[in-house]
Amino acid sequence: MELNSDLQNFILNEKVNLMFNKVGKDLNAIVSFLPENPGVYQFINSQEKIIYVGKAKNIKKRVSSYFQKNHENAKINILVGKICDIRYIVVESEQDALLLENNLIKKLQPRYNVLLKDDKSFPWICIKNERFPRVFLTRSLINDGSQYFGPYTSARMVRVILELIRQLYHLRTCCYKLSDENISGRKIKVCLEYHLGNCKAPCTGNQSVEDYNISIEQIKSILKGNINSVICYLKNWMTELSNLYRFEEAGIVKEKIHLLEKFQSKSTVVTPSIKHVDVFSIVDDNKNAFVNFMKVMNGAVVQSHSIQLIKRIEETREDLLPFAITEIRQLIHSEAAEIIIPFTVDFNMGTVKITVPQRGEKKKLLELSQRNARQYQKEMLRDQANASKINHSQRILENIKNDLHLTEIPVHVECFDNSNIQGSNPVAACVVFNNGKPSRKDYRHYNIKTVKGINDFASIKEVVYRRYSRMINENNTLPQLIVIDGGKGQLNSALSALEELGLRGKLPVIGIAKKLEEIYYADDPVPLYIDKKSETLKFIQQIRNEAHRFGISFHRLKRSKEFISSELYGIQGIGDKIIQKLFTEFKSVGNIKNCTEEELSKIIGKSKSRLVKDYFNKKLI
Repeated sequence: MELNSDLQNFILNEKVNLMFNKVGKDLNAIVSFLPENPGVYQFINSQEKIIYVGKAKNIKKRVSSYFQKNHENAKINILVGKICDIRYIVVESEQDALLLENNLIKKLQPRYNVLLKDDKSFPWICIKNERFPRVFLTRSLINDGSQYFGPYTSARMVRVILELIRQLYHLRTCCYKLSDENISGRKIKVCLEYHLGNCKAPCTGNQSVEDYNISIEQIKSILKGNINSVICYLKNWMTELSNLYRFEEAGIVKEKIHLLEKFQSKSTVVTPSIKHVDVFSIVDDNKNAFVNFMKVMNGAVVQSHSIQLIKRIEETREDLLPFAITEIRQLIHSEAAEIIIPFTVDFNMGTVKITVPQRGEKKKLLELSQRNARQYQKEMLRDQANASKINHSQRILENIKNDLHLTEIPVHVECFDNSNIQGSNPVAACVVFNNGKPSRKDYRHYNIKTVKGINDFASIKEVVYRRYSRMINENNTLPQLIVIDGGKGQLNSALSALEELGLRGKLPVIGIAKKLEEIYYADDPVPLYIDKKSETLKFIQQIRNEAHRFGISFHRLKRSKEFISSELYGIQGIGDKIIQKLFTEFKSVGNIKNCTEEELSKIIGKSKSRLVKDYFNKKLI
């Protein structure tokens, strides 16, 4: 059902202000004068903004209910507290009220109304309003008299349908104006599509308007789901051609029938007894509702579409489903005479029958729609969770920037830690965080080369120098923050290395002391104490602990390798990397001894394998 033209003009232009009946600012007085007719009411706040739009069978009764009691829902109480004025529009029926409410919510987007999440870029199939109409995919709906079929949830599906239409019917793809004058005047020449057999060249008069429009009507039937009627028409035509001994043409029609039957078999078959119905189901949570729509034609599901509704004042499913049904049926221009829904709602659709099935094929169809709604809910909640994670990381990085007084957001952070036991096997670790998350592929561990004994300060200086001298040589992006595990001494050692590289003052560097979790800055003897519960300190502790874990694991590996493979370290010319490759492949010294030189050469090369085999052969002598 459509609104009358006067009401449509009001919605679009908002020029007929007499439709609003505003009676003073005393809310009790306004409510007492409200009509007891179907219509739409609007709540206005102190800034003269519309904050809520609602519909009602009886405007006075519905609006009065907002002011007669304290509501359990806190959001409704907040809404009522902000109402400074009430306006209303009287219409002829509840259906008109529902349509008007729908249009006003979309146009005005009041703060406390349910928010419709509708992707306007869904693909549609357009049959252009022109002489010799074109049929094509579009994402823009233009009010020019053209017919649109959809929306489809997949552009791929649209292309499959258009490819089927292209195989069945020879339609033009050009944008020429095919007027009688242009055709009779031979102003347009046939194109490659004609020579390829994809078009009958109506541009030169080779095809009449009547013949072309027969194809267009059949295409409309296919897009509406009336495939059986098209198949029936084609079968009669094929029989007619066969009776006239035009077997080649009959064969072409037969191929078209085969394509249509193949396409029809891809639809979800329900039962032939269900002719033309719309199916709606809804699932919801505290914040959102998800509605699925399925269109059934001649026993097959020919279209499915889902939308998301964001709740504003905790609307119930009974409130949201009629809103969604109206929105979707308007969107797809549905003419179904029956609607299947999961529960009874106070909703008048005029001559349209509303069914709440309890068993049978319609119940199965409703369950199918509900599964689609639940799947759509999972997909949307997953996307929202991913977006929330991104926002969470961004917020943490913003807090770190502010708390540590940095000049830019520390997207790239690196942390260093030393590890040794009484000076044995001294190693260091560097861990990298990007966008607040560990980037393990960028982690690095270091064997301390220039420092003898236990000297954390010198070890930090060596590792920081090695790390950033290499990054400079390789033109890699430097971090926005460097964290040193240690106090003032370790921090100064790192700063000394950066000064030698010409980077001091260019890269923010902090040290974190473990005892009191103080944050030390360059050239500032007084540490910074950050709130122990802050996200900034938790992030710094996380990256410090990760560096410590990574360093300890490498140190343990070195000690275990020293214990297990001390014999291999005695081979002149065989270093850590070669030993690591051998143990990764052969697992033990015994297995390495028993390998042939050819087996070893596949892993470490001929020269290194010769060194290993010569070493073990000499021990056997």
